[in-house]
Amino acid sequence: MGLEAFLPVALVIGYLFGSIPFGLILTKLAGTQDIRSIGSGSIGATNVLRTGRKSLAAGTLLFDALKGTAAVVICGYIAGPNAAMVAGLGAFLGHLFPVWLKFKGGKGVAVYIGILLGLFWPAAVVFCVLWLATAFTTRYSSLSALVASFITPMFLWWFGHLALSALFAVLTLLLFYAHRENIKRLQSGKESRIGEKA
Repeated sequence: MGLEAFLPVALVIGYLFGSIPFGLILTKLAGTQDIRSIGSGSIGATNVLRTGRKSLAAGTLLFDALKGTAAVVICGYIAGPNAAMVAGLGAFLGHLFPVWLKFKGGKGVAVYIGILLGLFWPAAVVFCVLWLATAFTTRYSSLSALVASFITPMFLWWFGHLALSALFAVLTLLLFYAHRENIKRLQSGKESRIGEKA
């Protein structure tokens, strides 16, 4: 199989990795309430935190990030950087729209970071610094993600990574779409702050 012919396979591999719902798996194993019934209904780390179990939220964040990294690294090893980027897109789509959960997944922040780690780790550091700075000043997880993801493609473009910049511009648009209800709540002043239980 040629490298270009592998790209659709990379997309599928990425999707399958991304669609693993670690937040749901970990909370079910821990015997907590179904996270889809609380808060935003998301399967991501921020919503897991609303169960009051910080360890579960940390585990969700870690594993959701690593599934993005794993998809990128494996496909990049097999068929090079183009396959890695396609796998990253697949992983992000898999997390947002997992077929196992009727296409209702997470918001994509941890996976976004994991994909960045696999493709260009300095940008992942920048993302995390921006997220932490915004979260520290506002205590809004959603706003922190929106700010960090908005700047990431520009950072990549500034350092000459044009293909990555284009990819993360697409991922940022998808992330904003996944946060559309959060954006409405931010505008109305009704968005929950980090640490608040549902």
